[in-house]
Amino acid sequence: MLTRPASDEFAPYYAGYIALVPDGDIRHQLRRQFLDTLALLSVVPDSKAETGYEPGKWSLKEVVGHLCDAERVFAYRMLHIARGDETPLPSFEQDDWIPTSRANSRTMASLLLEFAAIRAATVQLVDSLDDAAWVRRGTSSGKMISARALAYISAGHEIHHVRIIRERYLA
Repeated sequence: MLTRPASDEFAPYYAGYIALVPDGDIRHQLRRQFLDTLALLSVVPDSKAETGYEPGKWSLKEVVGHLCDAERVFAYRMLHIARGDETPLPSFEQDDWIPTSRANSRTMASLLLEFAAIRAATVQLVDSLDDAAWVRRGTSSGKMISARALAYISAGHEIHHVRIIRERYLA
């Protein structure tokens, strides 16, 4: 059941993230892409990571902090739905979370270690799901979504931000 989710398993908003994920085993994708992201970002000095690519844009540290926050949210949603909890889950407003994240007061190394731990937990969760859990559906942000779609959203969300990092922060 580790196949790409059907379009009725997620809100249209997430289609772009899911489309970014290459075909193949999502577990492998989640493991491999993170190693590439770590390699890319581990050489960025803290001084370069504390400003946005233009005024009003998040710093690179804030982007990594956002990757951590979003990965946690997506994984919690996946767990919640996979376990059959039918309680609707709320939205989260990423822009409201950034100012209180204190990402710029941290080192890139600490942010990357945090992301590594969160991604490792996500991979373990995905590995633990059986076929029934994988396709179970629930409600998040007022929309129906499957556990499988959330795994793909996690991968696609990272791909999306790494593209922006390459094009705008490290170009």
